[in-house]
Amino acid sequence: MDKNKKWKFTKKDDSWSIFKIMGEFVDGYKTLHAIGPSISIFGSARVKPDNKYYKLAEEIAAEIVSRGYGVITGGGPGIMEAANKGANKNKGKSVGLCIDLPFEVPNEFIDIDKLLKFDYFFVRKVMFIRYSQGFVVMPGGFGTLDEVFEAATLIQTKQTEKFPIILVGSEYWGGIVDWIKETLVLENNHISKEDLDLFKIADTKEEVIDFLEEFHNNYKFSPNF
Repeated sequence: MDKNKKWKFTKKDDSWSIFKIMGEFVDGYKTLHAIGPSISIFGSARVKPDNKYYKLAEEIAAEIVSRGYGVITGGGPGIMEAANKGANKNKGKSVGLCIDLPFEVPNEFIDIDKLLKFDYFFVRKVMFIRYSQGFVVMPGGFGTLDEVFEAATLIQTKQTEKFPIILVGSEYWGGIVDWIKETLVLENNHISKEDLDLFKIADTKEEVIDFLEEFHNNYKFSPNF
């Protein structure tokens, strides 16, 4: 009896998916290259407008565009909506990298010429990493954590240029940062002590802006790879 597992696919399907993937890369590169230096803001899609982090994300985004950056989000509701709203209302560049999900539709505060839709998460992630001059990370779930740790890994391994990763909300992020320090660094030596410098923690709009401006006083703007 043949014990080998079998794939259920055809070569035709694989071949056509390559062209679709290429098309998403081309559209993303063409659109985002023209926008200029931008900051990506991440966070939960489940946060409501009366949540303090929704309001803080909106304020941070408004201040970011006033400093000449664009704002990039995942284009959905919650924190993403708040960030696009802040950028839009302050007449800045408001970008949405939307993923095709049944429960997540683009928010109304994205500039119409800066709304991109992706079928593939990995293509979308490339866009965030390549064109972001910083990550501002509000409280969020698995998707938010995914973006944070992928960015940290790529910077740590020098696969992309260094950029600031700012975790907003010490009460939210403090536990995971303590776990990284105690378990990954002190107990197991799985990362270097210097890797802790990849993250900054902020609680206010002013702290976020200070971290961004301090970093970019020493680095020129360019795509990250």
